[in-house]
Amino acid sequence: MSTAKIRLYVEHPLGEGQTVPLDRDQAHYLFGVMRQGAGDAVLLFNGHNGEWHATVAEAGKRKGLLNVERQTRPQQDPPDLWLLFAPIKKARTDFIVEKAAEMGAARILPVQTDFTNSERIRQDRLQAHAVEAAEQCGGTYVPEVTDLQKLDRLLADWPENRQLMFCDEALAGPGEAVRKDGQTAPWAILIGPEGGFSDAERARLKACPFAHPTALGPRILRADTAAVAAMTVWQQRFGDWK
Repeated sequence: MSTAKIRLYVEHPLGEGQTVPLDRDQAHYLFGVMRQGAGDAVLLFNGHNGEWHATVAEAGKRKGLLNVERQTRPQQDPPDLWLLFAPIKKARTDFIVEKAAEMGAARILPVQTDFTNSERIRQDRLQAHAVEAAEQCGGTYVPEVTDLQKLDRLLADWPENRQLMFCDEALAGPGEAVRKDGQTAPWAILIGPEGGFSDAERARLKACPFAHPTALGPRILRADTAAVAAMTVWQQRFGDWK
């Protein structure tokens, strides 16, 4: 029995004995780029049914067919954690999405703040980055990446039971990261833009009963670094890293 070295995300139900058709892009990657052929093994996941061992039944330039044989890992969903961030330069935005998917975000929400540099994103491209990150890190879940939305509108419709870790660069300095107990509550993390939050945004967030202003240490971090740091702090206290 061949050993699978490639993981592939598919939008298809997975179960013993099922067949999974490949689209043109997947066939090109698997057979053209990775040089796989009939009989080779592939690990599949769809975000719902765990990870499955499959073998290539048909390999073509524009399509292919996989036979699903057995489950190799059960479904493992992340904690109920959202990551909100203001898009920055393209490569750094890609980095934030990739690391959020790797570190266990359940949902990724780009937001437009008063000082956000980017007024548009390619949601489909960012979603593809989340898929690739899950394929590479062994995850069985792919977080949804939403389209860009205004922060004030998002706060206006905020779910009343979801807590918000508001990472405020104005609080840079020694101090506890998250001061209030939130072990069982759904959470979100908010990272600001390169220019920081405006005074109006900071005042509004501090007035929200669900928002917890948070310091990420004694130094002001870049937006992409802050996203990783904040998720690390949250995961160690409330998440599935313990």
